[in-house]
Amino acid sequence: MAKVFVSEDNLSLQRINEKCIDCGACLQTCTQFNHLAPNDCVNCGQCILTCPMGALVPKYNYKEVFANIHDEEKIVVVSVAPAVRVSIGDEFGFLPGEFLEKKLVGALKALGFDYVFDVTYGADLTIMEEATELIKRIQNKGVLPMYTSCCPSWVEFMEKYYPEDLEHLSTCKSPIGMQGAIIKNYFATLKNLNPKDIVTVTIAPCVSKKTEIKKAEDNDYVLTTSELAMMLREQELDLNKVEEENFDTLLGSGSGAGVIFGTSGGVMEAALRTAYFLLNKKEAPLKLLNLQSVRGKENFREAEVDLGLIKIKVAVLYGLDAVQKMYSTLSCYHFIEVMTCPNGCIGGGGQTVLPKQKQGVYIDARSKSLYEEDKVKTKKCSYENEEIQEMYENYLSSPLSKKAEEILHITYEDKSNVLKATE
Repeated sequence: MAKVFVSEDNLSLQRINEKCIDCGACLQTCTQFNHLAPNDCVNCGQCILTCPMGALVPKYNYKEVFANIHDEEKIVVVSVAPAVRVSIGDEFGFLPGEFLEKKLVGALKALGFDYVFDVTYGADLTIMEEATELIKRIQNKGVLPMYTSCCPSWVEFMEKYYPEDLEHLSTCKSPIGMQGAIIKNYFATLKNLNPKDIVTVTIAPCVSKKTEIKKAEDNDYVLTTSELAMMLREQELDLNKVEEENFDTLLGSGSGAGVIFGTSGGVMEAALRTAYFLLNKKEAPLKLLNLQSVRGKENFREAEVDLGLIKIKVAVLYGLDAVQKMYSTLSCYHFIEVMTCPNGCIGGGGQTVLPKQKQGVYIDARSKSLYEEDKVKTKKCSYENEEIQEMYENYLSSPLSKKAEEILHITYEDKSNVLKATE
């Protein structure tokens, strides 16, 4: 039976040929979930999670990261994505979705990283830029709908399949892109460090991020949740026994809005909370802090949202199959969140491989855990993040400033020729 084509130069995933039994499970996953052209790949890694033999795996980079940790001339900075803290426990016998932020930080410090930061900082920064961009487009009659740009597989899909519509994508880098840019620029300046001596590493639930970081020079390595588990085992570190620690300051603080980035609908909800504040100059109302209309497990959700001065129509989708089926009907919305993986990043291809019948239970538990953390956070909106406020005041001035545009935003390219080459 045919199987998914994985080129040797794929930066995100690889096939261990001696393990492959040509069962076709990978192709079935790709066909059903993404409906892509033959031999095309957007690096989502969902095939990894359904391969019964473990023949498909992330492209491993953790040995290189270890080498940098052991290089005394390098300052190795690691940042952790929201979805990892509710999934790393799957590898060490914890309950599904258990929130393990402090244990995770302790484990990373035990591995030898010099600084451990939280990607929810980058998520809050993304929201400040993205919400401002959305309001600007609406008020200035700019290109709408505006699509989110956090998911690299979705962005690559647009570049290949709908290059004529690339101006609909937000120009914001993803949270890890912004995080890396701030580390190599703002953080380096504050600490009087040479950016060339800083090695940035992100722990993510996503294999596609490995390809994404090659578009810019913001990040050096992305490791998946499953790779982190391999690192811990090789160093004989048991997550059950490591000491709990807190993220390092400066880029260690994130709002509840930043936390829910890890689940489908979270980016939308986070952006609307801040958009309301930017429009009305007052705190977002309670209804925007628990926006049930954009939450849920369905692969398509829509809502009309009252932002005070304006009302907008929004939609949330996951799965490229769903996007393709509905694409021609999406022009009626102002703002659309798209994620490639089931229920967003919590279902990413870099997560722990689980029995198929258990995957839904674990994904639901991860989502619930992130929303529970948002519920107990004292700061639930990105604009409330004091570290973000301080950074704008001392470094970027304001969202969409000249400097912000320079280091936090990105342009896209028409890749339809790559698609034609695979036909």
